[in-house]
Amino acid sequence: MRWFVRGDIDGFFGLALDNLVQLLVLSSLCLGVLGFPAELVFGRVLPGAAVSLLVGNLFYAWQARQLARRENRTDVCALPYGINTVSLFAYVFLVMLPAKLAAQAAGAADPARVAWHAGLVACFGAGVIELVGSLVAERIRKSTPRAALLSTLAGIAMTFIALGFLLRTYAQPIIGLGTLAIILLVYFGRVRFRFGLPGGLVAVVLGTGFAWATGLAPAGSPGGVSVHLPVPVLGELFTALRGDYWLTYFSVILPMGLFNVIGSLQNIESAQAAGDSYSTRSSLAVNGLGCVAAAAFGSCFPTTLYIGHPGWKAMGARAGYSVLNGAFMSLICFTGTLSLIAWAVPIDAGMAIVLWIGIVIAAQAFQAVPRAHAPAVVMGLLPGLAGWSAFMAKAGLHAAGAGIPGGTPFSVDLIETFGNSDIWIDGALRLEQGFILSAMILSAMTVAVIERQFMRAAAWCLAASALSAVGLLHSYQWTPADTVLRLAPAWPWAIAYLVMGACFGLARWVTVPVEGVVEDEA
Repeated sequence: MRWFVRGDIDGFFGLALDNLVQLLVLSSLCLGVLGFPAELVFGRVLPGAAVSLLVGNLFYAWQARQLARRENRTDVCALPYGINTVSLFAYVFLVMLPAKLAAQAAGAADPARVAWHAGLVACFGAGVIELVGSLVAERIRKSTPRAALLSTLAGIAMTFIALGFLLRTYAQPIIGLGTLAIILLVYFGRVRFRFGLPGGLVAVVLGTGFAWATGLAPAGSPGGVSVHLPVPVLGELFTALRGDYWLTYFSVILPMGLFNVIGSLQNIESAQAAGDSYSTRSSLAVNGLGCVAAAAFGSCFPTTLYIGHPGWKAMGARAGYSVLNGAFMSLICFTGTLSLIAWAVPIDAGMAIVLWIGIVIAAQAFQAVPRAHAPAVVMGLLPGLAGWSAFMAKAGLHAAGAGIPGGTPFSVDLIETFGNSDIWIDGALRLEQGFILSAMILSAMTVAVIERQFMRAAAWCLAASALSAVGLLHSYQWTPADTVLRLAPAWPWAIAYLVMGACFGLARWVTVPVEGVVEDEA
């Protein structure tokens, strides 16, 4: 199989555009939401991300060539690879932003550096989990229902990704809805533009035109091109690893790492169904090494195997599209031209693509599970919705002048204030802490109940009780500007889960099956 074929060009445009959007979103969130200085974003974070992209893309291209040579074929497609969208948003809003707010409340001299360190630890942790997971991935996959894994991701996709960008879409309707129409046509309407133009490229070009025509494009000059070669930040990483970030954000790092493992497994299985059988262990291990390399060179954002291998293969992409993607991403990050692209192409131009990603992730949670497990998917969505609601409530308080320097600090009195409007904010704040774990457990126990595996449902309850007892679920404390995880027993919730487990455990002896009810209702 040749290194480059014509289909690699089409594959490159699609994959590179996706990664480019991720880098634009990444830089925008780092500069705007986290307040990172430009020299940190363009001098450390982006070159570190480019290193991880280059490492992975070159390996998966080589892996495809090896498979083609071994099986004497010319139609092998490399596994698509890039920035992990879900982890990007999760680490920004669930790790780095809380770390920055906590540092500000504590009077830290450089809250942005604290947030960066927290992100480095999270990214490094994702890589370590992926490396360990490569040894036991199949066992993990078999022990957790698919509905539990997918619904948890769907909850994040619906809230922090889809809803957030849907609000932005309707705040800027011309550019938002105009580009959304293109994305819906291409990806849901299953049509192609004439002359082979990629739909994502058309959406971004059209969105850029709308942005400049309506005055949304940024003012000022784009800045010059400058060289930012990757430099190891091992000293900063070791300093961060010696801190307490592991414990503080363990309830985010662990489940996100596990989801990366499971997501990678599913994508490998998808490739196998398309005819390309890759080694699970080596594919996952290199994915983990890519995340470790990212953290070692200053990036806070892990990489992952992308969904869509069969689609890239159907386009005719082979190994070359992966090489082109890694080279292009490295070029724009090492030369600082991403800032030029970010100036010329406002983030609003690509927000329809990000919205589509959120929609697809949420839709897959229902499409890829048995029909009878749909209630379990809904159950898994709810903690994510609660977590986002808590985040929005606190953001609203900040906008109103509370929880900011010079304003009224957050305190337990807010619970009564919200309660007067029949808003049970304490429940939302309890669910916010460890909601990724809560979603997975609630969905898994629901699947077990649907399958009448009551002892397995009880076992999931015991796991939730144990996590609550050590403070990884539902335990929080007030700070002047936020509510953060408190590693102290949440006894009422630990006991409540034990009560649930007892109910499920006794169900075998105190209930009788009612046959035909589910089928009749369906």
